[in-house]
Amino acid sequence: MMNNTADTNRKMKIAVLFGGRSGEHEVSLSSARSVLGVLDPQKYEIFEVGITHAGDWLTGSEACLALEKGETGQLTPCTILPDPSKGGLYRIPATDPANPAGFEKVTDLDVVFPVLHGTYGEDGTLQGLLEMADLAYVGAGVTGSSVGMDKGVFKDVMRANGIPTVESIIVLRSEIEKDIEAVMRRAETVSSYPLFIKPANLGSSVGISKCNRRADLGEGLLEAAAYDRRVLVERGVDAREIEVSVLGNDDPQASVPGEVQPSREFYSYESKYVDGTSGLLIPAPLPEETANKIRQMAVRAYKAIDCAGMARVDFFLEKNTNEIYLNELNTIPGFTSISMYPKLWGASGLSYTGLVDRLIELALERKVDRSRTERRFRRTS
Repeated sequence: MMNNTADTNRKMKIAVLFGGRSGEHEVSLSSARSVLGVLDPQKYEIFEVGITHAGDWLTGSEACLALEKGETGQLTPCTILPDPSKGGLYRIPATDPANPAGFEKVTDLDVVFPVLHGTYGEDGTLQGLLEMADLAYVGAGVTGSSVGMDKGVFKDVMRANGIPTVESIIVLRSEIEKDIEAVMRRAETVSSYPLFIKPANLGSSVGISKCNRRADLGEGLLEAAAYDRRVLVERGVDAREIEVSVLGNDDPQASVPGEVQPSREFYSYESKYVDGTSGLLIPAPLPEETANKIRQMAVRAYKAIDCAGMARVDFFLEKNTNEIYLNELNTIPGFTSISMYPKLWGASGLSYTGLVDRLIELALERKVDRSRTERRFRRTS
């Protein structure tokens, strides 16, 4: 870490992780490209670490571009070891008889910046590795990441904290495969159509279907089950989509709210990342009382799951009733040039570059706090 006086003038060493074993792999590369573009090379020594669809960790100059092009032959296999005495980034060269372990240290690391959306990046699994390695990292810890990722568990936690969410149930892939007709009957008890079907552990609108009739429902269940073993069935709401960015650790702050205006039937993967046609109204045209209530609910949700660093919190504002429903919380929100999270902070007075710097500061702050925790039992007598 950079706590020693002798080290204050050196560049901070940052590993940016991207790609991953997820349906959001391509989104992650787009987000990482934006983050890499604003990290100040005068302040930071940057190490790009790309994770392929197959789960191979690779490092090298312009690794993000190499993964985008599918030309990874010049990259070097690498890893982060869970042993805290071996902190840092390691390369794994071709097996050398004199070094059968094959690990060669590339660098120590001050902070790891995961830009990994979805499974094996946003769900607490990577965070567990980084905790074992005793490294500082940007974003939520194991608990906040895993609860924020699973839409079913997250909604249960929200309900337990008195935060309203839309009616929903969770069904299992094994149940769908065993008797899809029975699952459809259960789904239809949630509400009348339309119903939304979503993989419980994925984001970026991957695998989501809006079902207007029974004929759509079976297809939607099978589509979502291809991406996760847990599938959320949720009442469709005719609503405005309001989003808030949250930043901080123990004392988080919420940005101004923004409103999504989907160009398609709902805020799909294509409208988010492919054609970029959805409109974003920042700030959202809301009464001040409603905007403040949404911001307060966002912070409450953030604290309820022990989130840290950052999150984008998404709401439904039902058109007929003006009821506010918390939809989901994304612990590693999109960071592309058209993403809501940085745009909301820009509208709140914090530039993209300032936001990335602040996230690194929060990662170091949280590491210092974590290091205060006793790891050995102290007898009192």
